Amino acid sequence: MALRLADRLRSLEKRGITIIDTRQTYLDEHVDINRICAGSILYPGTRLIGARTFIGPGAKVGSEGPATVDNGILGENAEIAGGFLKEAVLMRGARVGANAHVRAGSLLEEEASTAHAVGLKHTILLSYVTFGSIINFCDGLIAGGASRKGHSEVGSGFIHFNYSPWGQYGDKATPSLIGDVPRGVFLREARIFLGGAGGVVGPQKVGFGSITAAGQVIRDEVPENRLVCKPAPEIDKESSRHRTDPPEKRTELNLEYIGQLLALKAWYEEVRLSRIPGSEEFDHLRIVTEEAIKTLQTCIQERINRLLSFLAERVADRPVIKFDVKPCPLTIKCEQPYVDHVDWVRGVPEDFLREGVSWLKSIAESVNIS
Repeated sequence: MALRLADRLRSLEKRGITIIDTRQTYLDEHVDINRICAGSILYPGTRLIGARTFIGPGAKVGSEGPATVDNGILGENAEIAGGFLKEAVLMRGARVGANAHVRAGSLLEEEASTAHAVGLKHTILLSYVTFGSIINFCDGLIAGGASRKGHSEVGSGFIHFNYSPWGQYGDKATPSLIGDVPRGVFLREARIFLGGAGGVVGPQKVGFGSITAAGQVIRDEVPENRLVCKPAPEIDKESSRHRTDPPEKRTELNLEYIGQLLALKAWYEEVRLSRIPGSEEFDHLRIVTEEAIKTLQTCIQERINRLLSFLAERVADRPVIKFDVKPCPLTIKCEQPYVDHVDWVRGVPEDFLREGVSWLKSIAESVNIS
């Protein structure tokens, strides 16, 4: 017979989980209490749902208000201050603020963070990337920066416009790439700043080291190391929702984005996961990394589906998306004592970095369509 809620909560407390108020803490019947680690803190208003849910050591749920984690994963010392986290992954030290709305396909790497009232879906923040408040950013990947002080940032009141109205039903073949994966994962690139009270019309690209001024909507590619401030164009002409633009540029940007996701997934599988020791002490890190890989696969399939749906209205034959994920040429050791991923990656030698960037680029550039 399944244990009553009160018994399950007592069991958690005996295992070293801090529950501030058991009267205001809920676990549904599918939650595996063995996936809630000692040292984590469940504040009043915590609701944990689903068999996939994992709360790592030192993680905090609901520190600023009621919080629901629905098949979500919080790594060591990660935190959801309040709001809703569903089928998303927060790596070590990542944090989302109060009134968060973080949905499937989202991944925040080490010490990435958001302030209050931020909505994410199929969005990836590499290490240290920081979001301000009142932001809606779905279908994007953001890199850049090398430390907690020198990080890429999206200003408050920003929107990523991830829907195009053209065609029979419109489409969401609109992912935007801010920085990139092959260079971004090594945490050595110049930070990017997207000014607040603005937005980006996806699909789009912004290069490392660039700044977009506050109060504008970016509609064109921003190369590296640029300061951009452009007025909104004036448009007033006859239109129809059945218009379909030529697909070539949109297709190119989507294929590039899929390539970036494939490169990041390979990095997690071949480098990050391979470095984790096999001892029980590191089980929590292995679980979170494996869940991040599953999330990246979800993102890849989402982008393939969105692109194929976009092309279905615009090309006669159903295209096939092909890619080549080359084996990792790097020598990866599972060393003891284990060095935290961020510290390790920032300390790799230059020849390792060059070979790693080249490998990841080869994956990202292999995606094509036929």
